[in-house]
Amino acid sequence: MNYPRSADIPSLRARDYQSSIKPIWCPGCGHFGVLAALTKALAYLERPTHEIAVVSGIGCSARLPAYLDCYGLHGLHGRALPVASGLKLARPDLCVIAAGGDGDGFSIGGNHFLHACRRDLDLCYLVMDNAVYGMTKGQASPTTAADWTQSALTPQGTGMPPFQPAAIALAAGARFVARGFSGDPQGLSELIVRAIQHPGFAFVHILSPCRTYRPEDLSDWKQAIHPSASGSMHSLADATTLVLQDDGFTLGVLYEAGTARATQAPAPAPIGLAQIEAELQP
Repeated sequence: MNYPRSADIPSLRARDYQSSIKPIWCPGCGHFGVLAALTKALAYLERPTHEIAVVSGIGCSARLPAYLDCYGLHGLHGRALPVASGLKLARPDLCVIAAGGDGDGFSIGGNHFLHACRRDLDLCYLVMDNAVYGMTKGQASPTTAADWTQSALTPQGTGMPPFQPAAIALAAGARFVARGFSGDPQGLSELIVRAIQHPGFAFVHILSPCRTYRPEDLSDWKQAIHPSASGSMHSLADATTLVLQDDGFTLGVLYEAGTARATQAPAPAPIGLAQIEAELQP
């Protein structure tokens, strides 16, 4: 959603959105790039800090709200989206951002992800995908390749095809799907700006390598990423074809619906406690 900026609000910079808490991510973690991109995007939009709320689940990525100078909630594992949805329904005036990782969002939170896509509430969902459970010492996650053998729990690989976030989002009804790379904070910042401005649910899949448990990804992903040759797609059929044939490293806005979704009928006016008590009287 496009938020009007009040004339009496001073110009804001990226550092104005950072809290005084020092991040405790491992040195070289991709999530530092995500934090930089997000604060830069918020500064560009000049949304006042008291009008922003960031909701997260559990995991390395879920520490994000603590490092931002705005409203934040570090909640339950896999439950960032239902909390963010409830907040947006109760306070539609807020800019609501949900954040999490691949395990938090696509495993225990997978069902919430599906229905957030189809509900299309006006919020932005940032998923920092490092293809591993980093905070619990390096287990395979939903997006881990089937032949990854570096975890003691799956020494011969998982034997399962990895979860495809972009394809699943499109199939579930998401109307804005993008992919960015934490090693490109400028490009990622531009994607986050577009996601926040999109009038509805906006999903940004962020490739954010884990230096501790998957150090090889730092160089491999940087070499593999490439921009979409088609630019932003407004055709669901074309976008679906792209993501199904994609190597998982195409960056940019993969799909943005060209027309607004039909809105529901306005909710009835709330009633007061006295009226509720009167209706419950025998």
